Amino acid sequence: MTSIPKLRAGDRLVLASHNKGKLVEFQELFEPFGLEIVSAAELGLPEPEETGTTFAENARLKAHAAAQASGMLALSDDSGLCVDALGGDPGVYTADWAGVPRNFDHAMKRVEDALQAANATSPSQRHGSFNATLCLAHPDGRDELYVGKCEGTLVWPPRGERGHGYDPVFMPNGYDITFGQMPAEMKHSWEPGKEGLSHRARAFAKFVEGQIDQA
Repeated sequence: MTSIPKLRAGDRLVLASHNKGKLVEFQELFEPFGLEIVSAAELGLPEPEETGTTFAENARLKAHAAAQASGMLALSDDSGLCVDALGGDPGVYTADWAGVPRNFDHAMKRVEDALQAANATSPSQRHGSFNATLCLAHPDGRDELYVGKCEGTLVWPPRGERGHGYDPVFMPNGYDITFGQMPAEMKHSWEPGKEGLSHRARAFAKFVEGQIDQA
């Protein structure tokens, strides 16, 4: 069985997230490793306020809150969509653009309206990237960061009903379908020794291989 640095089969790891879509993706990614995965929601841990201005800051906030509350290793993910024509927005506020309660149909339309207002109508003007920063936090306060990025084009109208969030309007470079049209195994397309396609899979590959990023 493939192993992860610092972790062994049977170890327990907290996923510091209440986002069901992320949890499903992480469960799929972790499946080959034989770890016991428990979510912050399952443990009844509160969601910390995400006051950071970068993905790394927010990932650290979530991971350390879960590690300290549980006394266990905790892995968080802070990720978002950055659109060039919108000056990098929605960025760290990607989830906030969906409102409360989260409505990603509204969020995707908000991005499209902003692109139209910026006269970004051709594919070359609609470049964006999905970005993910994973943070592995230890109960003693140490942490490591792992960063992944996937570049692509924003399309309209939304295509597909798979995935979650903004997936139906994001078409990764080199493909003619969106994340919303891809089965999970294609979207992640990760296996030991392979980079993967999605931003989260690419960050996860670094985590598995112990390739720590600086932030």
